[in-house]
Amino acid sequence: MTGEDPYPHHRPNVGIALFNQDGQVWLGRREGTPGPWNWQLPQGGIDAGEDARTAALRELEEETGIPAKAVDIIGEIPGWIAYDYPPDVREDPRFHKKRHLGQKQRWFALRFHGSECDIDLASHAEVEFDAWRWGELAEIPGLIIPWKRAVYEQVVDAFKHVAKA
Repeated sequence: MTGEDPYPHHRPNVGIALFNQDGQVWLGRREGTPGPWNWQLPQGGIDAGEDARTAALRELEEETGIPAKAVDIIGEIPGWIAYDYPPDVREDPRFHKKRHLGQKQRWFALRFHGSECDIDLASHAEVEFDAWRWGELAEIPGLIIPWKRAVYEQVVDAFKHVAKA
């Protein structure tokens, strides 16, 4: 193996599967995104020089208000999982800042041991989600926009041992 990046034209990103004590996963409804595929797990970019684990905790807090002290990292998918933006997304003027072909993601499973009072979707200036709920891990692929679905199927498979039996 040469150590070369298999996805040099994809934006580095993290994804978080946040599980409660009952094995249910946190689902967020994308703010301002019409249904039916407007639910997803928290995710976001890795800043230059930032460790993926640090990025996961930062993104979780930015998108949900949940502080790092309220979670434990309990799993990680090794390596990158990538998806490409479809042509209509890359050509849409609203996405002019997306200079990448897609995103490459590092995925983490976290256990939530805080209080639901810790969840504050408006805690950050850029609100990502306008609603949230606990759900079943297996339901996620059917809720996610189709061009991200293959990634979420891999996440479900990797973290099914953490989910509610």
